[in-house]
Amino acid sequence: MKKIHLTISLFLGFIFSNPIWAQSTDLCMQDLSIFAEYTKVKNFKAAYEPWANVRKNCPSINAAIYSYGERILKNLIKNGTPEQIEASKKDLIQLYGEWINYFPKKKNKSVLGDITSKKAQALLDYKMADIKEIYETFDEAYTKDAASFTNPKLLYNYFKTLYDRYKSGDEEVTTELLFNKYEEISEKFEFESIELSKKLDIILTKEEAGTPLTSKETRNKRAYNINSNAIGTYLSNFDKIIVKEATCQNLIPLYQRNFEANKLDSVWLKRAASRMDSKECSDDPLFVTLVEALHSIKPSADSAYYLGLLKDKRGENNQALKYYEESIALETDNYRKAKILMKIASKFKNAGRRSSARSYAKKALGFQPSLGRAYLLIAALYASSANQCGDSQFNKRAVYWLAASTAIKAGQVDASLKKIAKQTEASYIGRAPSKTDIFTEGNQEAIIKFNCWINTSVKVPKL
Repeated sequence: MKKIHLTISLFLGFIFSNPIWAQSTDLCMQDLSIFAEYTKVKNFKAAYEPWANVRKNCPSINAAIYSYGERILKNLIKNGTPEQIEASKKDLIQLYGEWINYFPKKKNKSVLGDITSKKAQALLDYKMADIKEIYETFDEAYTKDAASFTNPKLLYNYFKTLYDRYKSGDEEVTTELLFNKYEEISEKFEFESIELSKKLDIILTKEEAGTPLTSKETRNKRAYNINSNAIGTYLSNFDKIIVKEATCQNLIPLYQRNFEANKLDSVWLKRAASRMDSKECSDDPLFVTLVEALHSIKPSADSAYYLGLLKDKRGENNQALKYYEESIALETDNYRKAKILMKIASKFKNAGRRSSARSYAKKALGFQPSLGRAYLLIAALYASSANQCGDSQFNKRAVYWLAASTAIKAGQVDASLKKIAKQTEASYIGRAPSKTDIFTEGNQEAIIKFNCWINTSVKVPKL
């Protein structure tokens, strides 16, 4: 204990008796404040020198050296002289290494995945490495710290670099490796989307209750919507990459070949069944084999859903519904419940069972208020009933007003669906009665009741 006290005393004595060290720290703090303010207002030229001084003399004083330094160097890469551009590219890669060395955590949580994936993206953007090295850097980020590897663009490029290797004939990248990585990153996209939805749903629920949002909640909602839109965009692009490879002709032989080795692996079975279902390969006997093996190992929400799907295909509707309900009961996560409910709603929609489809879509919204796709599905159900509901031509077409008002809600709760929600709304409005029709009928602001399966009403717009 005396030794510890002596060591501390000596250290403190060194600090206070060494004016050069104290002066250096003071200068670093001053320069830190200067470059931070300049960077905030995007005066990167003025920020460079004080930033470089702090980075050199006090590299562990504050993480802003690296987060702001990234911006400063990227600005030089964009706007500098040819010599500055080349030097800054190399320096940026070095900066990421220093960042990991001095500040591998933020608020006691690892950021290795985030920083290393940024390094991989820089290598890709500035063509500083071959495709294999870039992929391996992305893979290092994901393997070491998937939790902080959340950027949708970088997740997309993680898979894209592997796909490019596959298409170039790289023998190290087998079809099986490609599909396994696709499923793995798909699940990561789904996880990040759910985490974002959970945050957004808290705000949506508060808004629905009529409670005003705080300024912080308003900012957060805007940020969540931007991130949701980004996830939707990159996930769509991500799925497009694999569409030509993930065909039944490719999937079935691959899964047949690997079934024996993986028949006790629930993760493999689940992914294989999911991929066959999504690509509509579920008519093949292999799908039955996969589902039965999955359910026998460990009955789960997924296996019960697939058994319901098999019963549906055989026309055993009551048995199918039994398994669907079992699937929902087995699932413990509300957001995964919502996903299953939406799958069931879609199956009922395709089977022409509109009331059941709406019921399951509404149940899905009960678990996930931000599930915009549920509103689009309900809107489509209403629109498809225009000729069956209403006792006059005007009233039949009035169904489209109901469809339009439902469709627009999709974009209100899910920013990634704003564009399609507006397009869908406009399409339905175009089929609804016109202002001339309303004037002719003389029924503006009248309430039209739909006594068919819809069993609700709509108000005629005011002229």
